[in-house]
Amino acid sequence: MQNFTFNTPSSIIFENGSTKRLGDVLAGKLGKQILFVTDPGILSLGLCDGALKSLKNSGLSVTIFDAVEADPSLATLTACVEAGKSAGASGVIGFGGGSSMDVAKLAALLIGSGEDLDEAWGVGQAKGPRLPLALIPTTSGTGSEVTPVSIITVGAEEKRGVNSPVILPDIAILDPELTLGLPAAITAATGVDAMVHAIESYASANANNNPLSKMLARQALQLLGANIETAVFEGSNVEARSAMLLGSMLAGQAFANSPVAAVHALAYPIGGTFHVPHGLSNALVLPHVLRFNAPEAAQAYSEIAADAFPHIAEETDVDKRCTAFIDALATLSEKLGLETKLRQVSIEEKHLTKLASDAMLQQRLLVNNPRTMSEEDILAVYKAAW
Repeated sequence: MQNFTFNTPSSIIFENGSTKRLGDVLAGKLGKQILFVTDPGILSLGLCDGALKSLKNSGLSVTIFDAVEADPSLATLTACVEAGKSAGASGVIGFGGGSSMDVAKLAALLIGSGEDLDEAWGVGQAKGPRLPLALIPTTSGTGSEVTPVSIITVGAEEKRGVNSPVILPDIAILDPELTLGLPAAITAATGVDAMVHAIESYASANANNNPLSKMLARQALQLLGANIETAVFEGSNVEARSAMLLGSMLAGQAFANSPVAAVHALAYPIGGTFHVPHGLSNALVLPHVLRFNAPEAAQAYSEIAADAFPHIAEETDVDKRCTAFIDALATLSEKLGLETKLRQVSIEEKHLTKLASDAMLQQRLLVNNPRTMSEEDILAVYKAAW
């Protein structure tokens, strides 16, 4: 039997409307001085209102840091840490998409430990301790509320990650009501992102690819595949939204322990250089990376194909089933109204060479890919996606 390690938050709450009683949910867990990390869009839409009211009614002092942007920068993280230190923060709440939760994770770490961020980059380097931490997602995509990973943009384009169980939250709170107002395009992109997490986790070449992650990945794909179109085109459907949020979380647990690979490695330069949203960046390269991987990963892809697309269960040949799965994913992006070519997001063919060289910097992800990729292979995938 394989040896493995599986880490996840100690507490997960899944409940419609749970953020409206956040003060009670977090009573005694984060102290009295709360650093509340979010973005200006979330704040202006009023999504935080119920949570903030509940915290204040519970006698907690709340400092709001709402300057988080997509693909958050090192400067933003630094400002958040300073805001928390100035307020004497005793605990941190990350409320929003993956960017807000990623900043909250590292703010809790850096305020709590004072350690040098340059020594925390990479896998297993963060030492802690961190401040008590709660994470609350408002999108169904990143799964960041249950992952030990935080991604920050350093300099103009480079993305760096901290991957350590130290930054797993004490509590993850999933409130499907927060996702009801998501625009269709964001719902589609984040939903595909969650599917990528499950797919890459299941087929990961990482030594810690384990039975729990595989089980969670398959359950995630069943929920996501069955509900993504309804969530996109019937945005007020609470059942579909709930299934997407749960599926995203399960996929997050899967890849938190059996890490993602080349789809993400190739997506990061697209987001870092051209500021394409992360979920869409993944969707743009997904079918092309999977086609490259198929000679080594056909068995794995065939095993999960019918989880996402039940009609594929009729196909029994492994290679044909794998091909049908990849084709169905490509078709899904079109159905959901997502861009399917790099040229559609203002990437010119002349940019592909630099994208390939930048993707090679993501070795922490590429080592998990089921098929080894050279820079020439990566360039060929980008050309196929262009």
